[in-house]
Amino acid sequence: MSHLLIRPGDALRGEARLPGDKSISHRALILGAIAAGTTPVHDFLPAGDCLATLRAVRALGIEVERPTPSDVIVHGRGLHGLEEPGNVLDCARSGTTLRLLAGLLAGQPFASVLSGDEQLRRRPMGRIAEPLRLMGATVLGRDGGRRPPLAIQGGGLRGIDYELPVASAQVKSALLLAGLFAEGDTTLHVPGPARDHTERLLRAMGCDVWYQVAGSRYAVPGTRYPIPDASSPISNTQYLKLHPPRQLHPLDLTIPGDFSSAAFLIVAALLVPDSQVTLRGVGVNPTRTGLLDVLAAMGAGVELREPRDEDGEPVADLTVRSAELTAVEVGGEVVVRAIDELPLLAVAASQARGQTVLRDAGELRVKETDRIAVTVAELRRLGAEIEGRPDGFAVQGPTPLQGAAVDSHGDHRLAMALCVAGLLARGETRREDTRVEGADCIADSFPGFAQTLAGLGADVQ
Repeated sequence: MSHLLIRPGDALRGEARLPGDKSISHRALILGAIAAGTTPVHDFLPAGDCLATLRAVRALGIEVERPTPSDVIVHGRGLHGLEEPGNVLDCARSGTTLRLLAGLLAGQPFASVLSGDEQLRRRPMGRIAEPLRLMGATVLGRDGGRRPPLAIQGGGLRGIDYELPVASAQVKSALLLAGLFAEGDTTLHVPGPARDHTERLLRAMGCDVWYQVAGSRYAVPGTRYPIPDASSPISNTQYLKLHPPRQLHPLDLTIPGDFSSAAFLIVAALLVPDSQVTLRGVGVNPTRTGLLDVLAAMGAGVELREPRDEDGEPVADLTVRSAELTAVEVGGEVVVRAIDELPLLAVAASQARGQTVLRDAGELRVKETDRIAVTVAELRRLGAEIEGRPDGFAVQGPTPLQGAAVDSHGDHRLAMALCVAGLLARGETRREDTRVEGADCIADSFPGFAQTLAGLGADVQ
């Protein structure tokens, strides 16, 4: 599929299940590979980015079975069972694959090279390269070691006490993975909330990971400081200490639905009049649901039903009803917890009353694309009143959208956001339908997106 055609139509109705969480799928493969035994993974996300990680794990000598597209069985070989790859590890377009594997490979007593397609090779990697060098790894790359390909000679690591410059789950996870192989504890100071899936999985696998929020003391060795659940407050400062384990115990893991994928259906149901949609089994980890907080402030009606814990992750069913939205100002810690959904926020803001302002989101400039620039450019094609700013954007609403040809720029999040906008873009002739070019990139994170949307009543072809 090189493009999608989207036409405005009737209300969205019904129920849907989301594909497995992308972030957890990556981590299940990597941690399963170094567990001491077999890890079955159910509801694995068979998307392009996660399949890049799967291929890389296999290239490191790990057997991974796939009895179905969404079930994998990882035959772990323990912390010291990986093999030197025979070729460059191709991470395709996946920054998560490259950054997490860099941490894992920094702890291995062999050389490896990580690369990917042109889009990935433009992305900055200095944030992982610098601390991995401080731990004792050799990390070389383009632009002074700050851009892929990265060549890594691992082994001989030592734990460090390190303050992350930004709240990045990928950097945090890379250093935790390296810390598994280091001599001594690894302590990380994180200036704000960042996804904690790696910590949750490590704790479940028997690793001593002590978690502290501002104002608390570290847990003493041998005790468990609880990782926050969905009802816990979010701190602007987090501390982690990892004590390297002798081994990781395998899990039988079921992955919840991906909130970042659910977000597109949530906003579509909010904006298309008279809609009501229920999404089953969605992960509602508090480090991921910043968009829900923003939408609630805008007046959205999203109800969390049957909250529960599944394999250490908070999960709920979400019921969404259409609502009239009011503009808000968005900045601070919530930006980190909503970072993947911010292009979608711009779509919601185009239909909200007043001016919505996003700030503190400069990280969007170094994602798969410059997400600020491309979001502004493509939504303007549809008639949105949006202005780009160095660290965000300002959107005036509500503004009627008109169908047009728009481009994904190879960015899966932008492509889906444009599809949601297309559901609102009225045109009197078929030529004015919204045509999203380059829609095949959606498979990087949400295979079956168009079919899921159509199953709820959307006119998507």
